Amino acid sequence: MSHRLPAPARARLSYARLQQRFAPYVFVSPFFLLFLVFGLFPLLFSLFLAFHLWSPLDGLGHWKFVGFENFALALDRQDQFWTTLKNTVWIGLLAGVPQHLAALPLAFLIHQSLRRYQSTLSTVLFLPYITNAVAIAIVFATLYSERLGLLNYLRGLVGLDPVRWLGDPSMVPYSVAAVVFWRYLGWNVVLYLSGLQAISEDVYEAATVDGAGKWQQFWYITLPLLRPMMFYAFTLTIVGNMQLFEEPFMLLGDGGGSSGAGLTTAMHIFNTAFRDLDMGYASAMSWLLFLAIFALSMVNNVLFSRGGER
Repeated sequence: MSHRLPAPARARLSYARLQQRFAPYVFVSPFFLLFLVFGLFPLLFSLFLAFHLWSPLDGLGHWKFVGFENFALALDRQDQFWTTLKNTVWIGLLAGVPQHLAALPLAFLIHQSLRRYQSTLSTVLFLPYITNAVAIAIVFATLYSERLGLLNYLRGLVGLDPVRWLGDPSMVPYSVAAVVFWRYLGWNVVLYLSGLQAISEDVYEAATVDGAGKWQQFWYITLPLLRPMMFYAFTLTIVGNMQLFEEPFMLLGDGGGSSGAGLTTAMHIFNTAFRDLDMGYASAMSWLLFLAIFALSMVNNVLFSRGGER
Protein backbone atom coordinates (compact mmCIF):
# COMPACT_ATOMS: atom_id res chain seq x y z
CA MET A 1 0.00 0.00 0.00
CA SER A 2 1.54 3.31 -1.14
CA HIS A 3 1.98 6.05 1.36
CA ARG A 4 0.88 9.46 0.17
CA LEU A 5 1.95 12.67 1.87
CA PRO A 6 -0.74 14.98 3.19
CA ALA A 7 -1.65 17.91 0.98
CA PRO A 8 0.17 20.53 3.15
CA ALA A 9 3.36 18.45 3.10
CA ARG A 10 3.15 18.01 -0.68
CA ALA A 11 2.69 21.76 -1.05
CA ARG A 12 5.75 22.47 1.11
CA LEU A 13 7.79 19.96 -0.89
CA SER A 14 6.72 21.51 -4.20
CA TYR A 15 7.54 24.99 -2.91
CA ALA A 16 10.97 23.79 -1.76
CA ARG A 17 11.68 22.26 -5.17
CA LEU A 18 10.47 25.46 -6.85
CA GLN A 19 12.80 27.53 -4.69
CA GLN A 20 15.73 25.25 -5.43
CA ARG A 21 15.07 25.42 -9.14
CA PHE A 22 14.53 29.16 -9.54
CA ALA A 23 16.67 30.56 -6.70
CA PRO A 24 19.81 30.92 -8.88
CA TYR A 25 17.85 32.94 -11.43
CA VAL A 26 16.44 35.17 -8.71
CA PHE A 27 19.92 35.85 -7.35
CA VAL A 28 21.36 36.84 -10.73
CA SER A 29 18.29 38.77 -11.88
CA PRO A 30 19.41 42.14 -10.39
CA PHE A 31 22.43 42.13 -12.69
CA PHE A 32 20.34 41.43 -15.77
CA LEU A 33 17.75 44.04 -14.78
CA LEU A 34 20.44 46.69 -14.26
CA PHE A 35 22.12 45.68 -17.52
CA LEU A 36 18.86 45.92 -19.43
CA VAL A 37 17.95 49.33 -17.98
CA PHE A 38 21.37 51.00 -17.93
CA GLY A 39 23.25 49.01 -20.59
CA LEU A 40 21.24 47.43 -23.36
CA PHE A 41 18.38 49.95 -23.51
CA PRO A 42 20.62 53.07 -23.83
CA LEU A 43 22.68 51.23 -26.45
CA LEU A 44 19.68 50.36 -28.60
CA PHE A 45 18.02 53.72 -28.01
CA SER A 46 21.16 55.58 -29.15
CA LEU A 47 21.24 53.44 -32.29
CA PHE A 48 17.59 54.31 -32.90
CA LEU A 49 18.25 58.02 -32.36
CA ALA A 50 21.20 57.97 -34.74
CA PHE A 51 18.68 57.71 -37.61
CA HIS A 52 16.35 60.40 -36.24
CA LEU A 53 16.23 64.09 -35.54
CA TRP A 54 15.18 64.60 -31.92
CA SER A 55 15.50 66.99 -29.02
CA PRO A 56 14.61 65.95 -25.44
CA LEU A 57 12.54 69.12 -25.18
CA ASP A 58 10.19 67.73 -27.82
CA GLY A 59 9.33 64.72 -25.65
CA LEU A 60 9.26 61.02 -26.43
CA GLY A 61 7.68 60.10 -29.72
CA HIS A 62 8.33 63.47 -31.35
CA TRP A 63 11.26 62.41 -33.47
CA LYS A 64 11.73 62.60 -37.21
CA PHE A 65 13.32 59.85 -39.24
CA VAL A 66 16.21 61.21 -41.31
CA GLY A 67 17.95 57.99 -42.34
CA PHE A 68 21.72 58.32 -42.66
CA GLU A 69 21.64 62.12 -42.67
CA ASN A 70 23.26 62.37 -39.22
CA PHE A 71 26.09 60.07 -40.30
CA ALA A 72 26.56 61.97 -43.56
CA LEU A 73 26.76 65.24 -41.64
CA ALA A 74 29.40 63.86 -39.28
CA LEU A 75 31.45 62.38 -42.12
CA ASP A 76 31.46 65.65 -44.05
CA ARG A 77 35.07 66.85 -44.24
CA GLN A 78 33.99 70.31 -43.13
CA ASP A 79 32.30 69.03 -39.99
CA GLN A 80 33.86 69.56 -36.58
CA PHE A 81 33.73 65.82 -35.92
CA TRP A 82 36.89 65.29 -37.98
CA THR A 83 38.74 68.07 -36.17
CA THR A 84 37.89 66.63 -32.78
CA LEU A 85 38.84 63.13 -33.96
CA LYS A 86 42.26 64.42 -35.06
CA ASN A 87 42.66 66.17 -31.70
CA THR A 88 41.76 62.95 -29.89
CA VAL A 89 44.18 60.80 -31.87
CA TRP A 90 47.01 63.34 -31.50
CA ILE A 91 46.56 63.72 -27.73
CA GLY A 92 46.18 59.95 -27.44
CA LEU A 93 49.49 59.39 -29.23
CA LEU A 94 51.26 62.05 -27.18
CA ALA A 95 50.05 60.45 -23.95
CA GLY A 96 49.84 56.76 -24.84
CA VAL A 97 53.15 56.05 -26.57
CA PRO A 98 55.36 57.58 -23.82
CA GLN A 99 53.25 55.79 -21.20
CA HIS A 100 54.30 52.37 -22.44
CA LEU A 101 57.84 53.40 -23.38
CA ALA A 102 58.31 54.47 -19.75
CA ALA A 103 56.09 51.93 -17.98
CA LEU A 104 57.64 48.77 -19.41
CA PRO A 105 61.31 49.52 -18.57
CA LEU A 106 60.24 50.95 -15.21
CA ALA A 107 58.31 47.79 -14.35
CA PHE A 108 61.29 45.66 -15.45
CA LEU A 109 63.64 47.74 -13.29
CA ILE A 110 61.38 47.42 -10.24
CA HIS A 111 60.95 43.69 -10.80
CA GLN A 112 64.65 42.98 -11.27
CA SER A 113 66.52 45.47 -9.09
CA LEU A 114 64.04 47.05 -6.67
CA ARG A 115 61.96 44.03 -5.73
CA ARG A 116 62.34 44.80 -2.02
CA TYR A 117 60.45 48.08 -2.55
CA GLN A 118 58.01 46.75 -5.14
CA SER A 119 54.87 47.09 -2.99
CA THR A 120 55.73 50.65 -1.92
CA LEU A 121 56.67 51.78 -5.43
CA SER A 122 53.57 50.17 -6.94
CA THR A 123 51.36 51.98 -4.43
CA VAL A 124 53.03 55.34 -5.07
CA LEU A 125 52.83 54.94 -8.85
CA PHE A 126 49.21 53.78 -8.69
CA LEU A 127 48.02 56.75 -6.60
CA PRO A 128 47.48 59.13 -9.57
CA TYR A 129 45.15 56.58 -11.18
CA ILE A 130 42.79 56.56 -8.19
CA THR A 131 43.03 60.31 -7.52
CA ASN A 132 39.90 62.33 -8.23
CA ALA A 133 39.94 63.95 -11.65
CA VAL A 134 38.79 67.31 -10.28
CA ALA A 135 41.68 67.40 -7.81
CA ILE A 136 44.11 66.51 -10.60
CA ALA A 137 42.73 69.30 -12.80
CA ILE A 138 43.07 71.88 -10.01
CA VAL A 139 46.68 70.90 -9.33
CA PHE A 140 47.72 70.95 -12.98
CA ALA A 141 45.79 74.15 -13.71
CA THR A 142 47.86 75.74 -10.95
CA LEU A 143 51.09 74.33 -12.38
CA TYR A 144 50.15 75.58 -15.86
CA SER A 145 49.15 79.08 -14.70
CA GLU A 146 50.81 81.67 -16.93
CA ARG A 147 51.68 84.09 -14.11
CA LEU A 148 51.63 82.03 -10.92
CA GLY A 149 52.40 78.54 -12.19
CA LEU A 150 55.42 76.58 -11.02
CA LEU A 151 56.46 75.66 -14.55
CA ASN A 152 56.74 79.26 -15.71
CA TYR A 153 58.45 80.20 -12.44
CA LEU A 154 61.15 77.59 -13.12
CA ARG A 155 61.47 78.85 -16.69
CA GLY A 156 61.95 82.37 -15.35
CA LEU A 157 64.82 81.24 -13.14
CA VAL A 158 66.80 80.25 -16.23
CA GLY A 159 65.81 83.33 -18.19
CA LEU A 160 63.09 81.82 -20.39
CA ASP A 161 59.82 83.56 -21.25
CA PRO A 162 56.57 82.23 -19.75
CA VAL A 163 54.47 79.84 -21.81
CA ARG A 164 50.70 79.90 -22.14
CA TRP A 165 50.35 76.19 -21.46
CA LEU A 166 46.54 76.23 -21.64
CA GLY A 167 46.17 79.31 -23.85
CA ASP A 168 48.44 78.60 -26.80
CA PRO A 169 46.71 76.20 -29.25
CA SER A 170 50.05 74.61 -30.13
CA MET A 171 50.77 73.80 -26.46
CA VAL A 172 47.31 72.62 -25.39
CA PRO A 173 47.63 69.01 -26.70
CA TYR A 174 50.99 68.59 -24.96
CA SER A 175 49.63 70.01 -21.70
CA VAL A 176 46.63 67.68 -21.71
CA ALA A 177 48.76 64.71 -22.77
CA ALA A 178 51.14 65.33 -19.86
CA VAL A 179 48.25 65.04 -17.41
CA VAL A 180 47.01 61.82 -19.02
CA PHE A 181 50.55 60.42 -19.05
CA TRP A 182 51.05 61.21 -15.36
CA ARG A 183 47.69 59.77 -14.38
CA TYR A 184 47.93 56.42 -16.18
CA LEU A 185 51.66 55.67 -16.08
CA GLY A 186 51.34 53.86 -12.75
CA TRP A 187 48.40 51.82 -14.01
CA ASN A 188 50.49 50.46 -16.87
CA VAL A 189 53.45 49.83 -14.57
CA VAL A 190 51.23 47.69 -12.32
CA LEU A 191 49.92 45.78 -15.34
CA TYR A 192 53.42 45.02 -16.56
CA LEU A 193 54.56 44.07 -13.08
CA SER A 194 51.77 41.52 -12.86
CA GLY A 195 52.88 40.12 -16.22
CA LEU A 196 56.52 39.97 -15.13
CA GLN A 197 55.61 38.09 -11.97
CA ALA A 198 54.03 35.37 -14.13
CA ILE A 199 57.37 34.72 -15.88
CA SER A 200 59.31 31.91 -14.22
CA GLU A 201 62.60 32.87 -12.61
CA ASP A 202 64.10 29.69 -14.03
CA VAL A 203 64.07 31.29 -17.48
CA TYR A 204 66.18 34.24 -16.29
CA GLU A 205 68.52 31.97 -14.34
CA ALA A 206 69.10 29.82 -17.41
CA ALA A 207 69.75 32.93 -19.50
CA THR A 208 72.23 34.22 -16.91
CA VAL A 209 74.08 30.91 -16.95
CA ASP A 210 74.29 31.17 -20.75
CA GLY A 211 75.86 34.61 -20.39
CA ALA A 212 72.88 36.81 -21.28
CA GLY A 213 73.02 40.31 -19.82
CA LYS A 214 70.11 42.38 -18.48
CA TRP A 215 69.45 43.99 -21.85
CA GLN A 216 69.48 40.66 -23.68
CA GLN A 217 67.15 39.15 -21.07
CA PHE A 218 64.80 42.09 -21.45
CA TRP A 219 64.78 41.97 -25.28
CA TYR A 220 64.74 38.22 -25.90
CA ILE A 221 62.86 36.90 -22.83
CA THR A 222 60.78 39.60 -21.19
CA LEU A 223 59.29 41.24 -24.27
CA PRO A 224 58.19 38.02 -26.03
CA LEU A 225 56.67 36.56 -22.86
CA LEU A 226 54.91 39.84 -22.07
CA ARG A 227 53.10 40.00 -25.42
CA PRO A 228 49.68 39.02 -24.00
CA MET A 229 49.92 41.65 -21.26
CA MET A 230 51.22 44.24 -23.71
CA PHE A 231 48.30 43.52 -26.01
CA TYR A 232 45.89 43.98 -23.10
CA ALA A 233 47.57 47.20 -21.92
CA PHE A 234 47.72 48.68 -25.43
CA THR A 235 44.05 47.87 -26.00
CA LEU A 236 43.05 49.60 -22.76
CA THR A 237 45.13 52.64 -23.75
CA ILE A 238 43.51 52.84 -27.18
CA VAL A 239 39.99 52.56 -25.78
CA GLY A 240 40.67 55.01 -22.95
CA ASN A 241 42.43 57.66 -25.02
CA MET A 242 39.86 57.58 -27.80
CA GLN A 243 37.19 58.30 -25.18
CA LEU A 244 39.24 61.01 -23.47
CA PHE A 245 36.96 63.42 -21.65
CA GLU A 246 37.70 64.15 -17.99
CA GLU A 247 41.17 65.70 -18.21
CA PRO A 248 40.58 68.15 -21.11
CA PHE A 249 37.10 69.00 -19.86
CA MET A 250 38.35 69.89 -16.37
CA LEU A 251 41.39 71.79 -17.62
CA LEU A 252 39.93 73.61 -20.61
CA GLY A 253 36.15 73.68 -20.19
CA ASP A 254 33.60 72.37 -22.66
CA GLY A 255 35.07 74.46 -25.51
CA GLY A 256 38.40 72.65 -25.49
CA GLY A 257 40.52 75.74 -24.81
CA SER A 258 41.94 78.21 -27.28
CA SER A 259 40.74 77.50 -30.85
CA GLY A 260 39.31 74.20 -29.62
CA ALA A 261 42.79 72.64 -29.68
CA GLY A 262 41.89 70.37 -26.77
CA LEU A 263 38.36 69.52 -27.86
CA THR A 264 38.11 65.74 -28.04
CA THR A 265 35.43 63.71 -29.78
CA ALA A 266 33.84 62.69 -26.48
CA MET A 267 33.61 66.35 -25.45
CA HIS A 268 32.11 67.28 -28.83
CA ILE A 269 29.50 64.53 -28.45
CA PHE A 270 28.71 65.75 -24.94
CA ASN A 271 28.27 69.34 -26.13
CA THR A 272 26.09 68.28 -29.05
CA ALA A 273 23.84 66.14 -26.86
CA PHE A 274 23.48 68.20 -23.68
CA ARG A 275 24.23 71.74 -24.79
CA ASP A 276 22.79 71.78 -28.31
CA LEU A 277 20.22 69.04 -27.47
CA ASP A 278 20.76 67.37 -30.84
CA MET A 279 20.53 63.79 -29.64
CA GLY A 280 20.34 62.22 -33.10
CA TYR A 281 23.56 63.79 -34.35
CA ALA A 282 25.33 63.03 -31.04
CA SER A 283 24.24 59.40 -31.23
CA ALA A 284 25.52 59.08 -34.80
CA MET A 285 28.91 60.47 -33.75
CA SER A 286 28.98 58.06 -30.80
CA TRP A 287 28.59 55.09 -33.13
CA LEU A 288 31.23 56.45 -35.50
CA LEU A 289 33.57 56.80 -32.53
CA PHE A 290 32.80 53.21 -31.57
CA LEU A 291 33.70 52.08 -35.10
CA ALA A 292 36.96 54.03 -34.94
CA ILE A 293 37.86 52.41 -31.59
CA PHE A 294 36.93 48.98 -32.96
CA ALA A 295 39.09 49.51 -36.06
CA LEU A 296 42.11 50.63 -34.01
CA SER A 297 41.63 47.67 -31.66
CA MET A 298 41.63 45.31 -34.63
CA VAL A 299 44.84 46.92 -35.94
CA ASN A 300 46.37 46.43 -32.51
CA ASN A 301 45.22 42.80 -32.59
CA VAL A 302 46.86 42.23 -35.97
CA LEU A 303 50.13 43.84 -34.82
CA PHE A 304 50.29 41.53 -31.81
CA SER A 305 49.28 38.44 -33.74
CA ARG A 306 51.46 35.58 -34.80
CA GLY A 307 50.19 33.47 -37.64
CA GLY A 308 46.63 34.55 -36.95
CA GLU A 309 46.82 33.65 -33.25
CA ARG A 310 47.47 36.04 -30.37
